[in-house]
Amino acid sequence: MLNIQKKLSNTFYAILALPATAMGFALCVQISALSWILSTKYNLNIEEIGLVWASGPLAGLIMQLIIGLISDNAWFWGGRRRPFILMGGVIAALMLLCLPNLDVIQKLFGANSLVPVALCVAMTLDLAINLGFNPTRSIITDITPDGKERTKGYTWMQTISGSLGVIAYFIGAELGNYTLIYAGVFTVLVFSIIPIFFIEEPKTLNVKNTDIETEHALNTDVTDTLAMDVNAIKTEATTQKAEINELVKIYIANAFSWIGVQTMFVFMFAYAAQILFNTSETSSLTENDKNNIGKIIGYSFLILNLVGALFPALVLEPLTKRFGRIMIHSACIFIMSLGYALIVLIGKDVTTLYVCMAIAGVGWAAIVSLPFAIMSEKINKARTGLFMGIFNMSIVIPQLVVSLIIAQFVNDAENKNIIFEISAVSLFISALMWRWVKEKKSSR
Repeated sequence: MLNIQKKLSNTFYAILALPATAMGFALCVQISALSWILSTKYNLNIEEIGLVWASGPLAGLIMQLIIGLISDNAWFWGGRRRPFILMGGVIAALMLLCLPNLDVIQKLFGANSLVPVALCVAMTLDLAINLGFNPTRSIITDITPDGKERTKGYTWMQTISGSLGVIAYFIGAELGNYTLIYAGVFTVLVFSIIPIFFIEEPKTLNVKNTDIETEHALNTDVTDTLAMDVNAIKTEATTQKAEINELVKIYIANAFSWIGVQTMFVFMFAYAAQILFNTSETSSLTENDKNNIGKIIGYSFLILNLVGALFPALVLEPLTKRFGRIMIHSACIFIMSLGYALIVLIGKDVTTLYVCMAIAGVGWAAIVSLPFAIMSEKINKARTGLFMGIFNMSIVIPQLVVSLIIAQFVNDAENKNIIFEISAVSLFISALMWRWVKEKKSSR
């Protein structure tokens, strides 16, 4: 084990964050380029684009659960999480390479329509991202102790990942989404392969005493159980039930956050086309206008991620120590809801849109960092992968709701402001629901 890992130095936290950064970069490319390229190059309509976006989460819904469960109990290639990070990174890079070549793949396989090809590529890309994401998050819990060090691990994860996300959106805005895609291929490969060889995973995970006692109580025979102290068993059972209730609250609150975020991610191009370019038909736009829409989207997400990168370690971590994670997280989600509401009210030009996205970035900083730290202290550490997989359902199911249901409302609505109306309301509900989650004193 390297000294930087033994000491949990800032250098080690940065290295520990890089595998998650690789998956995050792939996601940034997907967010920035997928809807844009399907709309402008391949002329798919909103419903078809929604269908393509739905294919990935459907695959990811099962993938993270399976990979989480397997990685908790597996050990090969020198690690518990390492093999899945490697596989996820390589496959994600290959699928990114396919995005600008969907028409070539269509001709190669003789497909009559581009939609099935786009569905397969999007599904495989999302499978790969999910294959890698669960282990990249779980490995932070595996290696860091409970409390402020755990929070530091996840805030550093978002700071590093968010910073690279800013660079990703800058590349997309200034050099174009095609350049971004090819840069993504290189970045995902490097950051998913090299850093994990500097991280030593523990073969045996340290779990809380209450977790060990509960497991023992559940697995001892009848004679041993009768001999145990009845009050101790009741206390353990009550504690376990309370933690499950808290997890359910977290999942539901997080789901509403992601409905709001994903609605914006998937349909931002439709808002930009109508509000800023006065058209709902992207096929009627000139090539220059299409490129300008891509640039506006790129800068909007750049600003969102810039705030999202700077806030976790510099602002959120110090605030959570003083006020607690739940209160700060809820407040950040409310600020994001306010930012989206302002887009509906005054977002009629590019400058105002950018300012509002900066406001929304406060909530984005919290969404991609604090929930993982909050959840990790309410679970059995030996089953981190499984619980991360279950937690992912609170992200994936909202994506399906957006792609299969909300897409219909957006497609039928004459005024595309509905995109940010839905986002603002959903995030406001999420902010309220997070306040129902109990704060753990030791997390401060």
